Amino acid sequence: MDLIENWSKIRTHFRTSLRGNLHVAIASVCEDGTPTVSSVGSLFLNDNQTGFYFEKYVTKLPKNATDRAQICVLGVNSSKLFWLRSLFKGRFDRYPAVRLYGTLGVKRDATEKEKARLKRMVRSTSWLKGNKYMWSDMPYVREVSFHKAEKINLGKMTTGL
Repeated sequence: MDLIENWSKIRTHFRTSLRGNLHVAIASVCEDGTPTVSSVGSLFLNDNQTGFYFEKYVTKLPKNATDRAQICVLGVNSSKLFWLRSLFKGRFDRYPAVRLYGTLGVKRDATEKEKARLKRMVRSTSWLKGNKYMWSDMPYVREVSFHKAEKINLGKMTTGL
């Protein structure tokens, strides 16, 4: 899967995945060489094969970013309707899952534009008490740059993609 050619579709896929699952899985490697997976609910993909996430609740990724900055992000479209339609048709019209391979960048203060993107993402829950607890104080982001993408193959169901 060509990263640059398919970037628009990849961004759409990850937006859809985050809407349904409320997170993506980011795999990294710990100091002792063991893999670990972090659940991140605030990954945003930019126009240029880069992105960022708000770094507040993750603990392993910042530690691993220093010496082993390579990551793999998995976004799965878990919508039951999407899966039922696809199973009925015998094929997927869109990717059921995509892996992005990238490198963690610097941790820095979030810009006002980035904070606004987060606010838009969580606005549907703005009236809930937990929204304030979870997302009112998100001062830092970590940049990510991507260099490779893979669609997940599910046999004949993904042949046309």
